[in-house]
Amino acid sequence: MMDKFRMIFQFLQSNQESFMNGICGIMALASAQMYSAFDFNCPCLPGYNAAYSAGILLAPPLVLFLLGLAMNNNVSMLAEEWKRPAGQRAKDPAVLRYMFCSMAQRALIAPVVWVAVTLLDGKCFLCAFCTAVPVAALGNGSLVPGLAPPELARLLARVPCPEIYDGDWLLAREVAVRYLRCISQALGWSFVLLTTLLAFMVRSVRPCFTQAAFLKSKYWSHYIDIERKLFDETCTEHAKAFAKVCIQQFFEAVNHDLELGHAHGALAMASTAPDTTDGTEEEREKLRGITDQGTMNRLLTSWHKCKPPLRLGQQELLMDNGWAGGGPRPPRKEVATYFSKV
Repeated sequence: MMDKFRMIFQFLQSNQESFMNGICGIMALASAQMYSAFDFNCPCLPGYNAAYSAGILLAPPLVLFLLGLAMNNNVSMLAEEWKRPAGQRAKDPAVLRYMFCSMAQRALIAPVVWVAVTLLDGKCFLCAFCTAVPVAALGNGSLVPGLAPPELARLLARVPCPEIYDGDWLLAREVAVRYLRCISQALGWSFVLLTTLLAFMVRSVRPCFTQAAFLKSKYWSHYIDIERKLFDETCTEHAKAFAKVCIQQFFEAVNHDLELGHAHGALAMASTAPDTTDGTEEEREKLRGITDQGTMNRLLTSWHKCKPPLRLGQQELLMDNGWAGGGPRPPRKEVATYFSKV
């Protein structure tokens, strides 16, 4: 069972972009389902209808957008790259912009679906703008001058609530509802069309004008992601080897103390104890010469403050204060050895 979970996890890591696209699609469907299950209750009061409708239209998309960013693993990578000291590796603003735009495009899918579904449904728009219905054009306009503005606003604010609306003598409720829902659906389809055109422009047209800069930003964005994963894997491997060697040394020390206390059984214990020398040496090789806590802490601090420059074969030696030294390493001499069949 654990092997299957490990295979699934490795597959998701190798196909992270497709996985995030699937998550964004699921969130978009979930946002539409959430709105369908949501019980919209307009307060039907002149001073609260617009505020309630604005909250329903804007607050859930903001929450969905933040959730979309929080579920993206690149958020922490972007924040780390933005806040890290420059050191010997400069920070490219174009790469940071590319990473943020890539995350924002996916995170905006669910909010866009919420806003589109809300406008196409029309309840929110009806609640917000029911007091702006042109009574003179749709209802009994001869009675409007005889009503005070607060009384007219109070009457029209009840249009979304059929159980308490009592203004049919002034304006038929069905007429006002159809009028506002028609406008809301027109705005909804216009919003869908504009967002679709904008997505097309961003995904298709932008690389055509800045192809070289786009490729550079995309490449180094992938590099930062892969470098971080490989560094985490290397740290995990080193920590596992470090812990294993420490535990083996602890038990060897305990075994030595027991041998001192029971000298008469030392020969028998030595003959029956398993030979772990080869395993210990193998783990020591994985430590890469870093065998104490202070050195490891300095290495991690140096990696954060002063990452090595992106020039292969020219890394400087790692000192106590980070990457410092006397310049690039000298080139290695290649030696060719020939064997004869004599």
